[in-house]
Amino acid sequence: MVSVHHALPEAGVDEAALVRLVAGLPEEGAQRLRLAVGEARALYGDQTVGTGETAFEHGLGAALILAAQHLDGDSRLAALLFAAPDFLDEAREQLAARWGDSVAALVDGLYRLKNLSPLTRQGQNVAAQTEILRKMLLALAADIRVVMIRLASRTQTLRWFAGRDCPERIEIARESLQIYAPLANRLGVWQIKWEIEDLSFRFTEPAIYKRIAQQLDEKRLEREAFIEDAVLRLKEELARAGVTHAEVYGRPKHIYSIWNKMRQKDIDFEQVYDVRALRIIVAEVKDCYTALGIVHALWQPIHGEFDDYISHPKGNDYRSLHTAVMAEDGRALEVQIRTREMHAHAELGVAAHWRYKESGAPARADSAYDDKIAWLRQLLSWRDEITDSTVWVEQFKRAALDDTIYVITPQGRVIDLPKGATPIDFAYRLHTDLGHRCRGAKLNGQLVSLNTPLANGQQVEIVAAKSGGPSRDWLNPGYLATPRARQKVKTWFSAQQEAQMLAEGRAWIVRELQRDGATQSNLEELAHTLGFKNAEAMYLAAARNEIGPRALQVALHGEPAEEGTASAILTARSRSGSGAGQILVVGMDRMLTQLGRCCKPVPPDAISGFVTRGRGVSVHRIECANFRNMAARNPERVIEAQWARGGGLRAGVYACDLHVEANDRQGLLRDISDALSREKVNVTAVKTQSRAGMARMAFTVELASAAQLQKMLAVLGEVSGVVGVRRG
Repeated sequence: MVSVHHALPEAGVDEAALVRLVAGLPEEGAQRLRLAVGEARALYGDQTVGTGETAFEHGLGAALILAAQHLDGDSRLAALLFAAPDFLDEAREQLAARWGDSVAALVDGLYRLKNLSPLTRQGQNVAAQTEILRKMLLALAADIRVVMIRLASRTQTLRWFAGRDCPERIEIARESLQIYAPLANRLGVWQIKWEIEDLSFRFTEPAIYKRIAQQLDEKRLEREAFIEDAVLRLKEELARAGVTHAEVYGRPKHIYSIWNKMRQKDIDFEQVYDVRALRIIVAEVKDCYTALGIVHALWQPIHGEFDDYISHPKGNDYRSLHTAVMAEDGRALEVQIRTREMHAHAELGVAAHWRYKESGAPARADSAYDDKIAWLRQLLSWRDEITDSTVWVEQFKRAALDDTIYVITPQGRVIDLPKGATPIDFAYRLHTDLGHRCRGAKLNGQLVSLNTPLANGQQVEIVAAKSGGPSRDWLNPGYLATPRARQKVKTWFSAQQEAQMLAEGRAWIVRELQRDGATQSNLEELAHTLGFKNAEAMYLAAARNEIGPRALQVALHGEPAEEGTASAILTARSRSGSGAGQILVVGMDRMLTQLGRCCKPVPPDAISGFVTRGRGVSVHRIECANFRNMAARNPERVIEAQWARGGGLRAGVYACDLHVEANDRQGLLRDISDALSREKVNVTAVKTQSRAGMARMAFTVELASAAQLQKMLAVLGEVSGVVGVRRG
């Protein structure tokens, strides 16, 4: 059964408790802690914490748990003074002056975590919030001892609830299983982990807990007799093998662990291997494997139940040999084998570090533990026990702890953002409309500018207008750190521009219809006649000058173009916005023409036209692959076209694609750009790609003559490293 340690009575602190509290500390540290007990008692009086436990009783209980974990004096002191900020006006300064900066920093870290407990009890997105809170605990705690004290505080709360049957303990127990037990596991603090799990399980599943406890108790005498005999046999065999000073004893049974195995493997209580369990503690690693051989010689190993965590440690640096064997009575026995150092780490985790520090161990050992803790901090964010599959969790698996901050909404919800995020990013993370209407922000109640970077643990409140949109200034550096928020702002402005174009296009359509004497009764039907999906698409095309008056007349009246109509000189403007040249389109009067973006024809290229639906004639080079495909499918829509005589390119410029292939080198793009600049060629687009030492570049340029095109091909071919230049 789980042993529950009852807290000290409120009337006072007995000497035995004080002895446990200062155990392992030097005399000066012990005396300092005794003074702190008296001052904390006087400071708190009979004030209680949220659970109903007195503040002094809670602080003392947490400090005793830390003492059992061999944490340093400052940690125990901080646990005692955890509530001091509620009683002191200038808590940080007063604590630093009285007890030192280290204690003041620890208490401050604890106080910053004070509001985290209720956050998982709101019933909204619990799975995601739980994992965010686990990481936030670590992100806010620059000193791992803050997390250790928080774990001790939660353990003390569960111990206090063990003697009281109140409904709120179920919520706290569930939260403990979700957040604090996994944290203790990541830190390797097994003693605290098992106690949190067993007590929480006792509150959340009392019937199952009681049944397993009874099953353990029913065969306790039989189990103890077997363990006693097995211990004697192992000690004798280990001594014969030369493994001296070995410790062999029965391992404690943890009800939550037994239940987990029954549930995960879908087995009965009788089939759980670690109901009967032994632990062997030896001096050296080689002795671990000697002991393993002896265990397997005494009893038959169970296939598939051996794990070597010495050669392959767990993510939290847990090391041990685990095996399960079949005893003579046909029932399983689990055996764990480890060295004393491995055992200290398994039971105390990172707390073992401060045990070394307080005992004055050599600097080399201290430095080694410092390195181990630094390594542990990097592993704390994600490990094997995480099974959530939500989008939030997947996002966090890709994010590094140091690149993420955690802030809190006024309602207590935790929001993750990349480092450098601003209040505007926060607003867009909550809701797009809130981001659009954001006009100001408060951090911890203080009004700040919208480009202020957020920090861990801050409470962020957005001041929003009733309506309106974002500012274009937000697209300037310093205002937005998240691509999502930046895209939302751009989308808003694009939508505004589209709305304006819709209005302009509709006004033009209506004006042309009025001029023609037609009605506006069915604009959707008109759009379909012109080949558009709906009226909005038609309005946008009209705003972009893709529909001409003649196209509207044909759509309204079905007037066919008369054969023999004189060829008309029509203006054609490329989609890149370059100047106009002149094209003769045979058989079509007042028809909109446009140059094909796929092949970008330039005089004197051989060209042909293709009649599109609602967008006039599209002019392509004869050899254009797109044109050939369209002509093969709809040969009746191909129309003759040619460049106007004397028009050439003197009337404007045309877009042309140039493809350059070169040996990749530093300054290549600069040299090509210089060559284009010397020839006074305007570049409207550049695309580069480098692979296996070769650079492939595509330039969209505006040229004024065919001769200029040939000259540019020659000029670019002379740039150092260029192996080929061709027209797109």
